[in-house]
Amino acid sequence: MMDGFAPASDPVRDDAVGRTDPGPAPGAQKQIRKVSYAVSCSSRFRDAVMALAAERDVNVGDIARSILLTLPLETIQSAADPGEPEEGDRETVILKSGPSAGKPWRRKPRLQVRLPTGYDMVDIRRALGIALDLNRGDVRARLEAAAAPTWEDMMTDMRDRVARLQVTVATLAFEPLPNGVRTSAEALHILGFVPGRRPDARTIKARYRILAAIHHPDSEFGDHARMSQLNQAMALLRNGI
Repeated sequence: MMDGFAPASDPVRDDAVGRTDPGPAPGAQKQIRKVSYAVSCSSRFRDAVMALAAERDVNVGDIARSILLTLPLETIQSAADPGEPEEGDRETVILKSGPSAGKPWRRKPRLQVRLPTGYDMVDIRRALGIALDLNRGDVRARLEAAAAPTWEDMMTDMRDRVARLQVTVATLAFEPLPNGVRTSAEALHILGFVPGRRPDARTIKARYRILAAIHHPDSEFGDHARMSQLNQAMALLRNGI
């Protein structure tokens, strides 16, 4: 799973919370502005995400972006939030600048995720959680081409086709005789043979099997009255042959 991850192609720094990319040079193509999100999470979650990134040879931003750009936002927001770290779950870092440079600092575990501006921290964390679930096989994603009909659209179209077929069959099917099947001519009419034709027993049985499959009450196009007269027609012809 998750074979779609690809290494980031932009050489941006991931060491500054809130730092954005510098603007494009004069005449250069405009670039999407990115920011480094500090996504707080449990140590266990952080380690699992970083292990997945190392396994796939990508960075954490690539993993988050693969989910955020592939799945609808409502799907991501419906997933469980891996959540903030517990009170005692902290990591120690050494401050690199400012008056306290060189001193240790206890803080919440976090993941540095570089993405375009505008994302919600919780949605990023959910996206990373989905990536872990996909990688473990706990969930599966069905991807559909944007131009292709959705599964719901295909089901609606199929139901419409069945409804049209039901109308077609009912329109083209024989009308049950009001007094039942009383003669061989009426029996052959019920089975769809033209007047004056005298088919052999094999042909009659073959026609009956076709019509019975259509008109049997358990079928999608079933009709009790037509099935009853088909049986009457067969019984009369069988006795008369």
